[in-house]
Amino acid sequence: MTRALLLGLVLVCLPTFAQEAPPAEPQGLAAVRARGELWWGADAQGGAPYVFQDPMDPNRLIGFEVDLAEALAAKLGVRARPVLGPWDSLLELLARGDFDVALNGIEVAEEKKRVCELSRAYYAAAERLTVRRGDPQAPHSLAQVKERRVGTLPGSLAERILRREGAQVKTYEGGQDEIYADLRLGRTDAVLLDEPITRYYGAIDPELEVVPGTFGEVRYAVAVRKGEESLREALDTALEELARDGTLRRIYERWGLWNAETAELLGDPDPSPRGVPEQYESWRAAVGRVPPFLERVTERYPATLSLFARGALMTLGVSLLSMALAVAAGGVLALTRVYGPLPLRWLATAYIEVVRGTPLLVQLTLVYFGLPQLGLRLEPLTAGVLTLGLNYAAAEAENYRAGLASVPAGQHEAARVLGLSRWQTLRHVVMPQAVRISLPPMTNDFIALLKDSSLVSLVTLTELTRTYLNLANAMRDHLGLGLLVAVLYLLLGLPFAHLARTVEARLGRHLKEVPR
Repeated sequence: MTRALLLGLVLVCLPTFAQEAPPAEPQGLAAVRARGELWWGADAQGGAPYVFQDPMDPNRLIGFEVDLAEALAAKLGVRARPVLGPWDSLLELLARGDFDVALNGIEVAEEKKRVCELSRAYYAAAERLTVRRGDPQAPHSLAQVKERRVGTLPGSLAERILRREGAQVKTYEGGQDEIYADLRLGRTDAVLLDEPITRYYGAIDPELEVVPGTFGEVRYAVAVRKGEESLREALDTALEELARDGTLRRIYERWGLWNAETAELLGDPDPSPRGVPEQYESWRAAVGRVPPFLERVTERYPATLSLFARGALMTLGVSLLSMALAVAAGGVLALTRVYGPLPLRWLATAYIEVVRGTPLLVQLTLVYFGLPQLGLRLEPLTAGVLTLGLNYAAAEAENYRAGLASVPAGQHEAARVLGLSRWQTLRHVVMPQAVRISLPPMTNDFIALLKDSSLVSLVTLTELTRTYLNLANAMRDHLGLGLLVAVLYLLLGLPFAHLARTVEARLGRHLKEVPR
């Protein structure tokens, strides 16, 4: 019975879940052309110069790989459409079918070739070591990083180099700005990263210096799902044409990224950049000096409000749908655990303990990436709401069970004396009292759910926290934007806390006249 009720709840809720990321439908080059769009996966949280929000116009996504994606799409005769997800999960999202290609600093490496097809390389760069300026103990060679704390990105060539050399590697899930901030604050001894990142974050910081010389070479390619040879070949042809007609060089020169390694890769005899790198200079002008707080409040932050509003709506929608599922499923679990037959009580107890005893992130990963291996592919919002809802159902079940247990046995006996059935006793005697007891922890759970909804960024949904991280790394302003997003979370939660207090007061009005 419990299983049937839970399945019914899921089937009722599933049709209401909207989609943010596009459905996977037919794949490959034919599907891209039929659709008229090339869906490409990237992570805007990483920051410049790859894919990021324009610091001067946060509603616009820019970066040299944004320009490259648009140029590739034009060669294929379609439009480019970005789908955002975590950088270290892009290949898993690609395999799921959430987008057609992954284009965001995907390194050419043997371990990546085992899980996806890689196009010909479109960019090459050196690995650069950055240290604190004037630090006499700073490492200046790979031999000197042994047992030293060095920051880098997870899953990168730089991480593999550092681990091979015996460094104490510290990886960062957030943006590149955080890596250099830790170096500046003395939390790490050095940073090893690709030249584009070093140029945009390390070289422009007066407190840091880039060690002369190279420490390895990395190449970037476009990742395509295994078996989609036609799309990979079309991308190879497009990249070859873009290199031959000079488009790639112009893109890299605009962003200040043209170098000898890329010139050799593309067969260009001239390794020296030409013209003014206008996009790089624009970046430096935008983030080189953080304006005073009042200026940011009056000029910069208003431009971010529409993005924050969309993120807040996603957070609120996910939270409300998840809580509705949690309340319904939690009620079924609680009643089953208290009043159901013994086998169902065991099942309900096992469900509650297993769900409460495993991390929510693991559960979301299993639902989103694991279920497709069994032939069940859920859309991002569906997977997020379903996982959050069923996770919090376990907590709600315990709240309701505590509420049911708090009703004195005399209430049940009085109901039996009056001739009420078990259902009537629950409906008219027990539940009103149990709900009042359970309401405060339910409110706490909903506030917690608002914050836990940030995990849905794993499944390509851009909610409030993800919006903040994207903007903070693009604008290099974690403090001011952090205060703004904290206020938004507070504004989202306060009405529900007030509503819960009002409902609790109304349910408890009859107790005011009871002598104490």
